[in-house]
Amino acid sequence: MNADRAALQAQLRVKRRAFLVSAGMMATSLLLHRLLSPTHDPRLVVVQLAWSVSFVLLGLGVGAGLLPPWASGTGSALVCITAVTAIVHYTGGPASPYFVTLVAAPLLLSMFTPDSRLPTLVSVGMMLGAVVLLNTLAGIPTNTFLPQVLTFGLIGSIGLYGGTTYRRLREAEKVAQEERLRALERLAESERLRRRAERERAEVERLVLVGQLASGVAHEVNNPLAFVKSNLHYLEQELLGGDKPPDPSELRELLDETRQGVLRIQQIVTDLRRFSREGDGNEDRGDPGEAMEEARRLASVRLRGLGDVELDIPSGLPPVRLGQRRLVQVLLNLLLNAADAVESAVPARRARITLRARRTKEGVRLEVADNGSGIPPEVLPRIFEPFFTTKPPGKGTGLGLPLCLEYVSRTGGTLTAENRPEGGARFVLTLTEASAAASAA
Repeated sequence: MNADRAALQAQLRVKRRAFLVSAGMMATSLLLHRLLSPTHDPRLVVVQLAWSVSFVLLGLGVGAGLLPPWASGTGSALVCITAVTAIVHYTGGPASPYFVTLVAAPLLLSMFTPDSRLPTLVSVGMMLGAVVLLNTLAGIPTNTFLPQVLTFGLIGSIGLYGGTTYRRLREAEKVAQEERLRALERLAESERLRRRAERERAEVERLVLVGQLASGVAHEVNNPLAFVKSNLHYLEQELLGGDKPPDPSELRELLDETRQGVLRIQQIVTDLRRFSREGDGNEDRGDPGEAMEEARRLASVRLRGLGDVELDIPSGLPPVRLGQRRLVQVLLNLLLNAADAVESAVPARRARITLRARRTKEGVRLEVADNGSGIPPEVLPRIFEPFFTTKPPGKGTGLGLPLCLEYVSRTGGTLTAENRPEGGARFVLTLTEASAAASAA
């Protein structure tokens, strides 16, 4: 509603300016005629002054909102045709050099009032009436000026048709603009739904990873919890039931061991809670070293006695463009896939999984290598396809690797898979340095 009102106000201001400028131009024309022809007919002066004043009044009326656009256009048609008819009559009738101005008036009005056909229609009717009147007053026979009336009528019809065509074009443009706006709204809604689905898919996949770790949480917590309980029981016996004072150094060692067990439990709970909590995923940088440490701690819950993850982290690794939570999720997914690959390898073997980082010219290169059976050649080309998985039902969604690839690709990085010559598989992750990405942007 406010937009329509603003558009109407802008239209009225344009019309007011057009009337006032036209009035000023007619006043200037009158002044030039007076300078070039001192014997100017006073009747023409009166007509031109009345014409200018009428346009000033029409402009003020339109600007104040007293006249609707169609009324101002019709009023200008009445004023113009009347004034031109008077000027032609006072300067020789049909023989006047201004006679041709009659046919030009409807065309000019159709140009300045294209939003309504009424002013043009009124001006065409008045123009034809003026031609008949002027010829009749001059005593010209009807059969002589009738072709002239027909010709002028044809020209006026062209003005009418041009105004109609302009209005249709404006309506078509308006409809096209509305369609564009609706299309943009639909596109924005589609993008919003896509982003929400993407967030939900990421959350589901992360919770799937947490579910895969859940079976090992009890074991990882029970181990330190068992010796914490044992140590507390020993302390109770030594402090309350012993015959001799306990050895301080032994107590200190016992307390330190108990503290380490509690810290281990706390670290497991903290890592799982931080990884599983919902977030917006809008972090713009991550620390590769910290992400590798956290991913290894989380993966150790799943590995248990299967093997260990060896870290190779050089000092001075720069922050990368992939957010910290996303980076941990990608590395954890690759580590869990490596654990599954070694666990299903034939013959059975102890897992040797290596997580290595190296600084490159563009940023950081991360490798996750295992000593499993490798990736079958027929599977390798499809490994990043959504919902494609070689795991048995209930163990994989087929979304982990595609999501990892999507996260990495969106920040300008790459994720590839290959088989190692010495056996096993290797995933190579290249990430752009955060500071370099910001400078490029």
